[in-house]
Amino acid sequence: MTSPPPLLYDTYYHIYNRGTNRENIFVQERNYEHFMRLYAKYIDPIADTFAYCLLRNHFHLLVRIRSEEEILCDKETLKISSNKLEKPLRSDKHLDPDHASRKFSNFFNAYAKAINSAYGRTGSLFQHPFGRVMVTSDRQFWNVIAYIHQNRQKHGFVKDFRDWEYSSYGLILSGKPTFAQSAYVLEWFGGKEQYLALHS
Repeated sequence: MTSPPPLLYDTYYHIYNRGTNRENIFVQERNYEHFMRLYAKYIDPIADTFAYCLLRNHFHLLVRIRSEEEILCDKETLKISSNKLEKPLRSDKHLDPDHASRKFSNFFNAYAKAINSAYGRTGSLFQHPFGRVMVTSDRQFWNVIAYIHQNRQKHGFVKDFRDWEYSSYGLILSGKPTFAQSAYVLEWFGGKEQYLALHS
């Protein structure tokens, strides 16, 4: 099996993966929370998240991989924050082309190790390679968000996708602080009414 090309900087992607042989990747409720904690650790520093949905044996994400400059700027900001400098230092450094893809792989590996340890299993938890589709238009962006949010109803986990706890649908509407880019998503849709209408 050939490896897919690395994730590109400053590019939108629909990213998804499922358990090997359709095995559940979330065994108990606490697994969803641990998945999101690791996501915050590995993925938040390199990507903006616009939508997500976690299901028992697979998940979907809509993200923008940040530009090299954004990622490096965040790193420099973290390094100098203890010095209380107001502006990040400019850097001529460059990231290698595999940086974002490797962060996702590290994330999946960390979660798989936790599940293997907790439930006495061995071997790969996720299918390889993880799925990714580049998102290149406004229409595709809207449709991917709606698809991600409605996915749990499509697979019969709930009668109404709005009732599924482990997705960004309700968070985007709630106005509560979240790593999902709620204000950006609503602005892209043109407001709450359009967001609700497209999902219906």
